[in-house]
Amino acid sequence: MSTSAVARRTALYESHKNLGGKIVDFHGWELPVQYESIMKEHEAARHRCGLFDVSHMGQVFATGPGALAFLQKVNANDISRIGPGKAIYSHLPNEKGGVVDDVIVSCLAKDRYLIVVNAATADKDFAWFQKHAKGFDVKLENKSDLYGMIAVQGPKAAEIASMIAPAMASLPRFGALELELYGQPSFITRTGYTGEDGCEFIVPSEIVVRVWEDLLAQGRSLGAAPCGLGARDVLRLEAGYLLYGQDLDDDLSTFEANYGWVVKLDKGDFIGKAALVKQKAEGIKKKLTGVKLLERGVPRAGASVMLDGKEIGKFCSATYSPSLQAGIGTGYLDRPDLPPGTKVSVVLHGRDIAAEIVKTPFYISPNLKKGA
Repeated sequence: MSTSAVARRTALYESHKNLGGKIVDFHGWELPVQYESIMKEHEAARHRCGLFDVSHMGQVFATGPGALAFLQKVNANDISRIGPGKAIYSHLPNEKGGVVDDVIVSCLAKDRYLIVVNAATADKDFAWFQKHAKGFDVKLENKSDLYGMIAVQGPKAAEIASMIAPAMASLPRFGALELELYGQPSFITRTGYTGEDGCEFIVPSEIVVRVWEDLLAQGRSLGAAPCGLGARDVLRLEAGYLLYGQDLDDDLSTFEANYGWVVKLDKGDFIGKAALVKQKAEGIKKKLTGVKLLERGVPRAGASVMLDGKEIGKFCSATYSPSLQAGIGTGYLDRPDLPPGTKVSVVLHGRDIAAEIVKTPFYISPNLKKGA
C-alpha cells in the first residue's frame, strides 16, 4: 500500500463504502483493505466464496497477424502453447533478465489476445510493448480505463458465477471466455490469485456495479462475501503467488524468484533470453525462499532471516497464515542451496524466533488438488 497525491477510484468505490469497506490507498487506488475482518474474509474465500474488486488491473489487447510472434518476443513463457479459449501465466523479461511485470495472457481468437497486467505497471508495460512492437504486424490497445474486473474465488465460486453467466460452468481451469453479459461484450477467465478455484469477470465499467451486486445477491445464500486487499494478500502469500513491486521487479529474475517453470528457453529467441541462459548456466546467487515460524509471532516484510547468527536475507512478504496457523514469509536468501527443514531464525522486535525453510506454496487447496 502506498501514498499518492490523487488516488483513483474504481467504479465500485461507492459499493465498497456502502458495504462498510475500510478504504486505503493501494498504489494510487482507493480500495477496501477489509470489510468486517481480514480473518473472516480469508475464511470466506478458502471455504465458500470471496468477491474481490480488482478493477485497478490493466487490460491490453494485441491483435493482428503478428500478435503471436510479438508476444513470443516479450514473454518468457511459450504463448504458442495456448489457443483460442485458453490463458497462461507469464513474465515479461527485460534485457538483463529482470522482470518488467508478471501477466496473464488469454488467447481470445487466432491473432487476438488479452493481456491482464498489474495496476501499478500498466502504463510502463504498455510503453514497453509499444517499444518492442516495431517490425511486427500487431495492433496494441490499452483499454485499462474501459474495464472493471471482479475476482470470484473459492470452492463455491464456479456455482455462484454460473448463476449470472451459465457458460462459466464448463470453462476449464485457465480457460478464457468471450461473451455478452447484460448486453455488453465481456470476458471471463478462470485463473485466480488466491490458490482457490475461481474466475475473473472482465466487463465494461458501465456494468461492473451490476455484476458485483448480482454476484453478491446470488451468492449470499452460499456464503459469498466481499473481500478486501488484506485477505487477498494473505491468500496469495499462502498460495505462493508473487506480488509485483514487492516480491519481483526489474532487477530480480524469474529464476531468482523461484518461478523457473515460466521460462521456456527452447521456444526460440525472446527479450532477456541470453541473460537468463547465462544465469541458469552460472547458477543463481539468491532465491526467493519460504520460511515458516516455529514459535508464535507475526512476521512482516523487512524482518531479517538468520542462519548461524548471520543474516542471509530479509522478508519481502510475510504475515500470519490462518491456514497454517503460523507466521510465514518469503525473502531472497543468499543461500539458495538450503533444503526444506533447515532451521533458521527470524528477528521480530529484536528477538530471534525459531523458524525453518519450507517449500512453497505454503498451502495447496484441496479443491485444486481435486482438479477444480
